Amino acid sequence: MNKNDILRTLRYALNINDSTMIGIFKLTDHEIEQSTLTDLLKKEDEEGFVLCRDDVLGYFLDGLILQKRGRKEVKPGETRESDSRLTNNTILKKLRIALELKEDDMLAILKLGDVYLSKSELTALFRKEGNKNYKECGDQFLRKFLKGLSLRYRT
Repeated sequence: MNKNDILRTLRYALNINDSTMIGIFKLTDHEIEQSTLTDLLKKEDEEGFVLCRDDVLGYFLDGLILQKRGRKEVKPGETRESDSRLTNNTILKKLRIALELKEDDMLAILKLGDVYLSKSELTALFRKEGNKNYKECGDQFLRKFLKGLSLRYRT
């Protein structure tokens, strides 16, 4: 799924304006200009469209977590793992953390997007890659989750 589509859908679903988005990026020490943000939010066929890279969407999702939940204190000797690549599973996990969604909340949002899962099927999406019960989150699944998210937060 196109990262620009994800960014646009989240902006709409959570009713975030430009200045708030810029502030969310700043929380991760990533400065973004208004013009760059505007170009990222354009559709592919619009003039000035700029492709959203994984790291840019990652900054936004991490900033969203910081905005909604605050900074997590790092204990002495503890290091933070950085996500080397941004998969659909990682995006789903970051949204679950930022919005403080429990299993029942996730299932309700998915139901709004016309996806019906059991709790065990849902937890498979949040397992580490390589785990025997890991399930990859496909583009269609993420798209339907974002649709459900829009319906939940915009109505």
